[in-house]
Amino acid sequence: MKTRAAVLWELGGKWEVEEVELDPPGPGEVLVELAASGLCHSDEHLVTGDLPVAYPMVGGHEGAGRVREVGPGVTEVAVGDPVVMTFLPSCGRCSYCVRGMTSLCDDGAGATLGPQLDGTYRFHARGEEVGQMCLLGTFSQHTVVPVKSVVKIDEGFPLELAALVGCGVTTGFGSAVRTADLRAGDSCVVIGIGGIGANAVQGAVNAGCRYVVAVDPVEFKREKAIELGATHTAASIDEAWPLVSELTRGQLADAAILTTGIAEGDDLQPALQLVGKRGRVVVTALGKAEQETASLSLLELTLYEKQIRGALFGSSNGQHDVPRLLELHNLGRLKLRELVTKEYTLDQVNEGYEDMRSGRNIRGLIRF
Repeated sequence: MKTRAAVLWELGGKWEVEEVELDPPGPGEVLVELAASGLCHSDEHLVTGDLPVAYPMVGGHEGAGRVREVGPGVTEVAVGDPVVMTFLPSCGRCSYCVRGMTSLCDDGAGATLGPQLDGTYRFHARGEEVGQMCLLGTFSQHTVVPVKSVVKIDEGFPLELAALVGCGVTTGFGSAVRTADLRAGDSCVVIGIGGIGANAVQGAVNAGCRYVVAVDPVEFKREKAIELGATHTAASIDEAWPLVSELTRGQLADAAILTTGIAEGDDLQPALQLVGKRGRVVVTALGKAEQETASLSLLELTLYEKQIRGALFGSSNGQHDVPRLLELHNLGRLKLRELVTKEYTLDQVNEGYEDMRSGRNIRGLIRF
């Protein structure tokens, strides 16, 4: 079939919206008609080269829609089912999945590289095979994805809000409640209040933290953090330290979650200084592929038993956590609509990313 998609053809290029050819679903795959797709910072990493991929690539990895066709052997979903697409597949059978670590599923190892799990392509344009960001390619009105990457949700839930749970909400929320392992009465600092950090704030609130300090240089984002439940804000880490020290009577935070646009090696030590004994620094932000050094005090790490933890998808389990997060929204405990700063058409995808780079958006959303 023919459909329209936003394709990135080269490093540093613009997203080009054009007609593409989409193959029907193969074994273990489904064709999804998208209702909405979030504009996540990770797709910006394709443009800058911070996340190395092969071009061309259909962008987008945060979306929801309805199943329109199923491939051979698919029994988990049926035509017409509403689904959220998660940017990491889970096979349910590999060593990591059977231990509950589905965010580390072996099938996700090459998810950003372009081809599908069998090494072939579903999108074609200008005589070339076109990859799909995280096996999904949600910057397209239609896409073919592995059934391992979809989660069936309840009928009637607004699909434009469900789309946000495919990446940003689950990653941020999980970074707080799963990777950081925050508990009632803890204190938490979230560094960077974008699409991920805003939900790390919500995760910390739901975990029962007594203090949630949101750090961002943009005043609009600090105000949004308060709306989402943060108790205090700061414009920088330097400004946050005396605040956190005063709030905790010198004990400092139990966890600091790094959700900046890019993780830099120089971010690590300032984040470590925000947490107290056995405090956790969670690195959710993506670092540049070529950066292999970071600055930190090894003495402080040992003497105070501080910890540094990486977080992929917030250490979450998509099949379990996506429906639970939607239930939290229905119960009034998780804000979704408030995350969407502005909606765009597919043709406005570059405008959406310019707004993100300029700090005007918490989350932009493409509506199909």
